[in-house]
Amino acid sequence: MRISCFFLVLFLLFCYLNSTAQKQIKVACVGNSITYGANIDNREENSYPAQLAAMLGGNYDVRNFGRSGTTLLSKGDYPYIAYEQYRQALDFLPDWVFIKLGTNDSKPANRVFLNEFVEDYKRLISSFKQLPSHPRVVLLLPVPAFCEGDKGITSDVVRDDILPKVRQAAYETGSEIINLHNLLIDSSSLFPDGIHPSAEGAKIIAERIYHYIHTETGCEPVLKLKLPEETNSFNFYGFQGYEFVFNGRNAKIVIPKKAAKGNPWVWRARFWGHEPQFDIAMLEHGFYLVYCDVSELFGNREALSAWDHFYKFLTEAGLAKKSVMEGMSRGGFYIYRWAAHYPKRVAAIYADAPVLDIKSWPGGKGTSSGSPEAWEAFKTDFNLKNEKAAITFRGNPLDMAEKIARAGFPMLHIVGDADDVVPVNENTGLFEQKIKKAGGKIQVIHKEGVGHHPHSLQNPRTIVDFVLQAYAVR
Repeated sequence: MRISCFFLVLFLLFCYLNSTAQKQIKVACVGNSITYGANIDNREENSYPAQLAAMLGGNYDVRNFGRSGTTLLSKGDYPYIAYEQYRQALDFLPDWVFIKLGTNDSKPANRVFLNEFVEDYKRLISSFKQLPSHPRVVLLLPVPAFCEGDKGITSDVVRDDILPKVRQAAYETGSEIINLHNLLIDSSSLFPDGIHPSAEGAKIIAERIYHYIHTETGCEPVLKLKLPEETNSFNFYGFQGYEFVFNGRNAKIVIPKKAAKGNPWVWRARFWGHEPQFDIAMLEHGFYLVYCDVSELFGNREALSAWDHFYKFLTEAGLAKKSVMEGMSRGGFYIYRWAAHYPKRVAAIYADAPVLDIKSWPGGKGTSSGSPEAWEAFKTDFNLKNEKAAITFRGNPLDMAEKIARAGFPMLHIVGDADDVVPVNENTGLFEQKIKKAGGKIQVIHKEGVGHHPHSLQNPRTIVDFVLQAYAVR
């Protein structure tokens, strides 16, 4: 009897272990020397796939199918599809495929075939998507190349030619995409030879993929069903965009590949497509991106009414009840006017070199030269009959700081300390003081020596982390 129980226990243990092994999620890391881990000490533990495997743990089987020197191009000098690593990756029958190719395609010998890059990439993607395991295929934008000259891998070709083509392939195939380029654009010290990331650089890649895999996805809203018949599609950096007229105004919506839980969204107030790195990053994190043109109304009653109708359209279609408001320059004036009137509809605010006192810009009543044309438009928008009425206007975000602070949502400002168009001391500086005095939550990032432009950050990670934290604690 004891012997029978012993074998029964062994049998159950075997079944459990076998079941556990079968439940492992397979992750294939496909790519060139950067995936392989070239020039990294102890690459078996420090390449990005190895570090990713350690992060994911025993429920995942992560394999490194990197091959040094290979190209995405089938006519390249060392095409990836010609090597055993490609066949091994297919035979692995993965659940996830992360493809990082394109860096070597920037070499002079290979770039002559770049007109075939998108089609070659689509064929590679198809070969994985047609597998019985039906994996999620994620394209990794090549990391930046910190090297000069035109004899080998070339930074500007990677940036200006390869990246758009990877995004085009993602758009045409519906493949997911992660922007490693901007994630590491300010990390040249992590690339000892200018091409290959160090173990620390590989860790950043692994962490990004780890969080991507663990992003909770939600139910798709019925947004697409509610779009008007006359809607145009467009490619927004690899993501599906829709453009249409909403109540007489130009509107845009960009759809993430996989919507995050709760269908969160970013509302871009002004200057659509300008310095889009934050917008792209939030799409990668499963946020929707929307726009409704109310320029140049400076957030007056007509603008707020138009946005109110647009907000109701979006939320009735399934987007979250609160949005992240994004405003650059005069767009900051717009979003704070909205937030003051509808505080319960705001999850967080990201303002970049924002106009917060109309007298500063476009009024030019301080150190800024202002904009006479925009100043006149402002007076017309608010039916201000004369200069005195405009100067005594009390609907500035600066005037409403205490009310905004009481709303409780967090705020992030990014400003250039040398901004002479929208001077910091006349706008964000005074606003920050008032918000903090009223107990509000505001963080200001100062860019030393930078003027009004460029907006945002090349690596938007700080802004992204702020937004994700805001949603986590709301």
